[in-house]
Amino acid sequence: MQESESSRTRQTDDAPPLPLLAVRGAIGGVLMGLANLVPGISGGTMLLAAGVYPRFINAIGEVTVLKFRKSSLLLLGSVILSALVAIVLLAGPVKDLVVHHRWVMYSLFIGLTLGGVPVVWRLIGGRGGAGVWVSAVSGFIAMGVLAYFQMRGGGGAERAGLVMMFFAGIAGASAMILPGVSGGYLLLVLGVYVPILSGVSMAKDAAKAGDFEALMDPAMHVVLPVGIGVVVGVVAVSNILRLLLKRCEKQTLGVLLGLLLGAVVGLWPFQQGVAPEPGSNLKGQTVVMDTHGGLMFDPSGKPVEPDDYPTEVFSPTAVQVASASGLVIVGFMITLLVDMIGGGKASASESRDEKTPGQNGRAI
Repeated sequence: MQESESSRTRQTDDAPPLPLLAVRGAIGGVLMGLANLVPGISGGTMLLAAGVYPRFINAIGEVTVLKFRKSSLLLLGSVILSALVAIVLLAGPVKDLVVHHRWVMYSLFIGLTLGGVPVVWRLIGGRGGAGVWVSAVSGFIAMGVLAYFQMRGGGGAERAGLVMMFFAGIAGASAMILPGVSGGYLLLVLGVYVPILSGVSMAKDAAKAGDFEALMDPAMHVVLPVGIGVVVGVVAVSNILRLLLKRCEKQTLGVLLGLLLGAVVGLWPFQQGVAPEPGSNLKGQTVVMDTHGGLMFDPSGKPVEPDDYPTEVFSPTAVQVASASGLVIVGFMITLLVDMIGGGKASASESRDEKTPGQNGRAI
């Protein structure tokens, strides 16, 4: 028994040198930050691709039980800091691409999403079963329902305020833990994707200009509640996932597979933003025309920007259909390539082994 415990300790401590671990963590963090900005890419998948996913999950588990090892703290710090830098620097450009080139980006998102299917299937072990398929169908239906409400205009950060932003942070955090599940997509179906990216971009611009008065609004209404939600979500989701994978691994991974496939339902690419009519209701406020012929929200007086526009489906041209199909293939190959670069097959196997109960009944 003592020998078995020592063997497990040596296995856990068999980490690469600390500088290499920090570099790998930083690369994984940048990829994870990009994943949280882009609906369709899973942060967990990116950490798998970087080869640090099993150690990241284990590090979170250690910190939550107040076990502070140098390697775990270094990995968590490098992943989190590099992810935050990526989010702050790229939130504005990614938001603009989604707003102004929606069908192009959504086509790419579909491919990126479908590219995560082989990753989750490999975690399942390539063998299905009644429990796996029932779980997958359940996950698919759940994500399909969310997508339906999103396309019907569901989800409104302006109406839900701080509470929605807090839960949005928890949803986004799930992408840091669950391979194949996109936090960016969950933010999209909750209706807070663009508002969060806008808030982060506004906070960055205000901080750069030294305008602390302008910084307070996005900081207090977006950055702080989302940040708290992310912290709560990472701790809660990681520990819940460890428990579920220990008790019912195949069924849990089946649900993840269903969520991943169902995500494509809400990413129909051929939709575009359309300027609202004066007198219409948008985000809980009335749209009115200002003295210059532009649109603004009443009573706040805030101008209606293109990222506020509601979306509607349009009929694509033959060129758009062909281009969208090509972008789907490109996105699919990108996800597979990132997975292959980090030795995803080995990482997935290691991840599954760490979450499988050992001979003494405890997770390794």
